[in-house]
Amino acid sequence: MDITTGLLLLIIGLIAGCYGTIVGAGGGFIFVPALLLILHTDPAIAAGSGLVIVLINSISGMIGYAKQKKIVYKTGLTIGISALPGSVLGVWLLQVYSSNYFYVIFASILVGLGIFLFSKNTTILRKRQQESVTRARTTDAVEPIVEKTTAIQSKWLIPLGFFMGILSSYLGIGGGWLLVPILIYTFRLSTHYAVATSIFSLCLYTSVGVVSQLFYSSIDWMIVAWGGIGVILGSQLGVLLSQKLPGKVIMQMLSIVLVVIGFRMYFG
Repeated sequence: MDITTGLLLLIIGLIAGCYGTIVGAGGGFIFVPALLLILHTDPAIAAGSGLVIVLINSISGMIGYAKQKKIVYKTGLTIGISALPGSVLGVWLLQVYSSNYFYVIFASILVGLGIFLFSKNTTILRKRQQESVTRARTTDAVEPIVEKTTAIQSKWLIPLGFFMGILSSYLGIGGGWLLVPILIYTFRLSTHYAVATSIFSLCLYTSVGVVSQLFYSSIDWMIVAWGGIGVILGSQLGVLLSQKLPGKVIMQMLSIVLVVIGFRMYFG
């Protein structure tokens, strides 16, 4: 790999790490499409290398969010542990069914999710969101309320985690881009807590996916080395920026990027 390609990977990693940490998606949803579209990397190698990048990004981001005390550990642990067997299954599916359908599945999921998030964050719901923010600001103990809310519906976290594990390993993008909106709209976590908890759970189940990718030799370590430096720097920048951004802006950022990347995958 020449130095120009390495620097390009570093820049991509920086952007992916920053953006991924802000929206709780691990950065793989930017990094993997970049490998496919710009460097024309084999889908299996792109997914495997992307999963390592997601792990590096999530570990770095988790450290930052832990300092801010925004991680709901019980929810993150339940999802993360439940995702472990799914991660192994996802890697196996990737080896068996890796083909041109990889692009179609990837693009369809990204576009669909992007449209959903955009519709949920239009001006029609602005009043409701502002009321929710007002209630949250008047509550002295935010964390206990979040913990109680998730504990009531914890039985749904186990199948959710299993599905996240499959999706994470198969697509190599971590699954946080889907987990964050589910935590927000289904389990009623505030955006910033959902993002931090998603990053925490990613650390658990992507680690198993990475081990499985090692078994199948689907990792390009030069890509990981250059991209990893970028995501570490980017993730710390993302943690700092996330404190200054309202939840609605974070979701809009996620929706726009998902739609753009999805359509590029369709026509790429």
